[in-house]
Amino acid sequence: MTVEVVLYGAPGCHLCDVAKGVLDRQRELLGFDLQVVDISGDAELERAYREQIPVVFVGGRKAFKYRVDPVELARRVTLASQTGS
Repeated sequence: MTVEVVLYGAPGCHLCDVAKGVLDRQRELLGFDLQVVDISGDAELERAYREQIPVVFVGGRKAFKYRVDPVELARRVTLASQTGS
C-alpha cells in the first residue's frame, strides 16, 4: 500500500519550498504519494494552516509543521505503510 503525504502551503513561502524539496528527495527513496495543496484563497484552509505552514500530513495524520525531518519522515511513512494508514 502506498502512503499518502500531503503538504499544505502557499506560494512565496520559503519554508514551504524547503519542505517540498525534502519531500521530493525522500519520495524517491520511500515511494510515497505526494499531494501539494495550495491553501491560498481557501478560507477554511487559510484559517486552519496559515500560521503553521508548511504543514505535512503522513497517512492522514499531522506529522510536521514549519520543517520536515527526513529521518522522522521515513519512520512515519514506514509506520503508516505497515498499519495501512
